[in-house]
Amino acid sequence: MEALWPVIHSTYPRVGDSPGEQKLRRAIAAWEQRQISDEELRQVEDEVARQVIAEQEQAGLAVVSDGLVRWYCPFSHLARKLANVQIDGLLRYFDTNFYFRQPVVSGPIQWREPILLHEFTVAQAAATRPVKIVLTGPYTMARYSIVQTPLYQGRLERLAEDYAVAWAMEVRQLVQAGLMWLQVEEPALLHAPQDASIVAAALEILAEVTGPAKIALALYWGDIKPLWPRIQRWPVDMLILDFVYSPLLLDVIAAEGSARPLGLGLLDGRNTRLEDSADILRQLDRLAPRLKGTHHLTTSCGVELLPRDRARAKIERVACIAQSFTGGR
Repeated sequence: MEALWPVIHSTYPRVGDSPGEQKLRRAIAAWEQRQISDEELRQVEDEVARQVIAEQEQAGLAVVSDGLVRWYCPFSHLARKLANVQIDGLLRYFDTNFYFRQPVVSGPIQWREPILLHEFTVAQAAATRPVKIVLTGPYTMARYSIVQTPLYQGRLERLAEDYAVAWAMEVRQLVQAGLMWLQVEEPALLHAPQDASIVAAALEILAEVTGPAKIALALYWGDIKPLWPRIQRWPVDMLILDFVYSPLLLDVIAAEGSARPLGLGLLDGRNTRLEDSADILRQLDRLAPRLKGTHHLTTSCGVELLPRDRARAKIERVACIAQSFTGGR
């Protein structure tokens, strides 16, 4: 391993305990009561995005995100601007205490307008480090959609493909604006590994439009080990892996290495406890002889589910461990 960069995984808490960190929560409440306009809410969202980017950079991260602070959930924020998709009731998000709004598909999925371009533009202007954009993967979108059209009934592969085509339109816009890191998240795959070919086909569609941008596949909240040989061949530039839910994967990589650069999710993104740096360094020492090039150190998943102060401490620990590892080699 020639280099190890500390990076954000994806999400970051939008609110905290201090009055200043409550600003977005108050703005959303005022907006829901029609006390402020859409534009006024967007201004607060932009301000909070800049704040969380600043916190990530101050922590020492080499790649940042806007924390996805505008997202209500991983589905509705993206699906709400697609043609023939509405948003329905709440469903529990995997084994968390978080609930998401399901997309309801009533006709052919079509991209109509930019979804994340404004968010990326704001983040890019605020950051001094590369900015990562996150997309909920086409397969995960399809798996948790409610289908109300014969076009997709019993045709999960077709639904995922059309989500991928829509996301490709979105990615083109982002790449033209200067995007260098795209993260595609497919946690649903780890609960249905028999659908791996659907994910691979969707990634092929996205890989065709990423141009100079790097595409990373993030897998979390499930066992990655059974899929390891297969995902090594997929058209991505990096695999971001959850070692908390898939601890045996460490042994596999220590023995076999990896054909792709890795995002090493060795710190638990859902636990407020701070890992012992020495333990993580020992794991890195096991992996290093089998890994070539530049890899990333991160949390197992996004840190939105943590209190803001603990999320900040967690990413600071990521940066500190990466610096210790690099300095000790």
